[in-house]
Amino acid sequence: MVATTLQEIAEQVAERARRDGPVSPDEVGEELTRAGLDPSLWRDVVALARASLTLRDGRYHYEAPVSARVRQGRSQQEAAERAVRELIRRHRDAQGGAERRRQDRIDFVQPVRVRTEDGREHTLLSRDLSPSGIRLIGTRRLLGQKVWVRIARGDAEPCNFLVRVLWACAVGDDLIENGGTFVEVSDEAPGA
Repeated sequence: MVATTLQEIAEQVAERARRDGPVSPDEVGEELTRAGLDPSLWRDVVALARASLTLRDGRYHYEAPVSARVRQGRSQQEAAERAVRELIRRHRDAQGGAERRRQDRIDFVQPVRVRTEDGREHTLLSRDLSPSGIRLIGTRRLLGQKVWVRIARGDAEPCNFLVRVLWACAVGDDLIENGGTFVEVSDEAPGA
């Protein structure tokens, strides 16, 4: 009986957060008290509603359920960020420098292989690298494309990243700078 009641309360709390905005643990406890239950069960209620609630700044915010495709995209992006953090760590260790920017970004100047959507391969120069993206310099404008970028990892196998190019600008005669965000990472070269 209590589990059903807790599930019902979890649904009410999620609906309240959707309708009225974020809810606090005390407000979840109030819902339990109204149902005649111990307010200390608020963690159980939040756990039951976790698919709809996200904790930010000490309050539970409603988040619409996402599709499996969106969850997979987020998971792939997180894997790419982890792989880039590892690249940054290795590069820093080899360079011996420390980054002072708020975002974990480094000067990462080295040739990289880029495979465009039409299957063509080009060598470009990487410029900056952060967990969320990369800057590439070359003779190609890649704006709006998703490209595979192959980055060497010293003596380890290279990493292959799917990058969505978000911006491009001319930086010289026939020289284009492209900035993109990582979408996913793969240990094998796609399409090869």
